[in-house]
Amino acid sequence: MQRTAAGLSAGARTLEAELIERARARDEAALREIMQANNRRLYRLARAILRSDSEAEDVVQETYVRAFTHLDGFRGESGLSTWLSRIAINEALGRARSTRRHVELGSVPEAALEAQIIKFPVSPAGDPERTMAQREIQRVVERAIDELPDVFRMVFVARVMEGMNIEETADLLGLKPETVKTRLHRARTMLRENVEKEIGPVMMDAFPFAGWRCERLTEAVLKRLGVGG
Repeated sequence: MQRTAAGLSAGARTLEAELIERARARDEAALREIMQANNRRLYRLARAILRSDSEAEDVVQETYVRAFTHLDGFRGESGLSTWLSRIAINEALGRARSTRRHVELGSVPEAALEAQIIKFPVSPAGDPERTMAQREIQRVVERAIDELPDVFRMVFVARVMEGMNIEETADLLGLKPETVKTRLHRARTMLRENVEKEIGPVMMDAFPFAGWRCERLTEAVLKRLGVGG
């Protein structure tokens, strides 16, 4: 299958181009489709920088408003999702700097990064106490992720939580693929050390972009754009 530099097949690129054209015309269905496909990723990336649910939501909303009002500036050198992600990261970084929080996605000393990759087992299904236990586990994992240094947290969120490959992560964060690998190893080790103190090695679907949150944010963006009822 033929694939473009942005990692999408020719067919997928055609469909995306059609979706963007509809969005440029303020087609409500197209705008909703774009937001619902990208809400979780943008929220997680913004939250990884700001470590605040409410601020991350604000960043996602502002990202869409900026993107949808400047869609003519999208040239297609990268995929739409990557373009939106960069806008969200820049917006979050700007907010972090304005409140004097130090966030740097660039270089960091690459010392003592000989970490092993951690395998996080998934809790078995059918356990009547599973839901309650998972909620507590999720809170522990979220706190552990929040405690990671910025440069490691961003790589972890992109690679593990969003499932981006090494090349996509490197391109998004402006890093070398080798740096992505070493930072991911280090992030996993630091998480294991923090989490095992309380509940042992686990991996949960942390920071979910729940349906109610997704719908509320989508409606807010459509209202700001003057689209829909």
